[in-house]
Amino acid sequence: MRYWRIKDVMTHEVVRTGRGTSFKQVARLLSEHRISGLPVVDDGQKVIGVISETDLLQHQTQRDGGHGRRHVRLPKLTHAARTAASKARAGTAEHLMTRPAVTVTPEQYVTEAARAMREHKVERLPVVDDKDRLVGIVTRGDLLRVFLRTDEETRRDVMEQVTRGLGLPRHAVDVTVEAGVVTLRGHLEGRSDAELAAQIAAHVDGVVAVVDRLTHRPDTIRPHLASGVSGHM
Repeated sequence: MRYWRIKDVMTHEVVRTGRGTSFKQVARLLSEHRISGLPVVDDGQKVIGVISETDLLQHQTQRDGGHGRRHVRLPKLTHAARTAASKARAGTAEHLMTRPAVTVTPEQYVTEAARAMREHKVERLPVVDDKDRLVGIVTRGDLLRVFLRTDEETRRDVMEQVTRGLGLPRHAVDVTVEAGVVTLRGHLEGRSDAELAAQIAAHVDGVVAVVDRLTHRPDTIRPHLASGVSGHM
């Protein structure tokens, strides 16, 4: 089955900065381009870190209001607090950035990027090639584009993948899609066929839900599917 990959949704033109960029220049880049973060690259365009609005805010909130004194005593702080305090004193991108950067590659699936964003609590991921050079960026908004496919595009994809996955003629299964909700109708050989058809449809990118209206002969299991379902999905 063909699933959307990061290369299908990523942005190729990326706002980036170098390790020596000043705090004010970084803030200006975020403001001018209306973005919430950007990657930091070295001279070879390899990603060495990421700066977010949160990193900049730490620079401000960790400072004494107006007197320039810090309310931190590093020996008593946790590692996370020491990192925050360091960013509070940072004057350049190298000290503001979070490292190592969480990155993805163009060939990874959209679902993998979504999982990485959730696990690391980030809103954007630099996309790198096999030498860790920056080639794009993917945001949560980009991932949501999967669900902006038309119902007809989704219907064609579900039809192709279900019939191909089960080795059936296209007329064997009727597929309708409304607002991303797929409805399957038809009479199949066995229960395993019907269950697998619904599983395949549910995993097609852009499908919101599956309504299974398929019927089948009772207690019939095709041998080649009984041994291959787990490996297929």
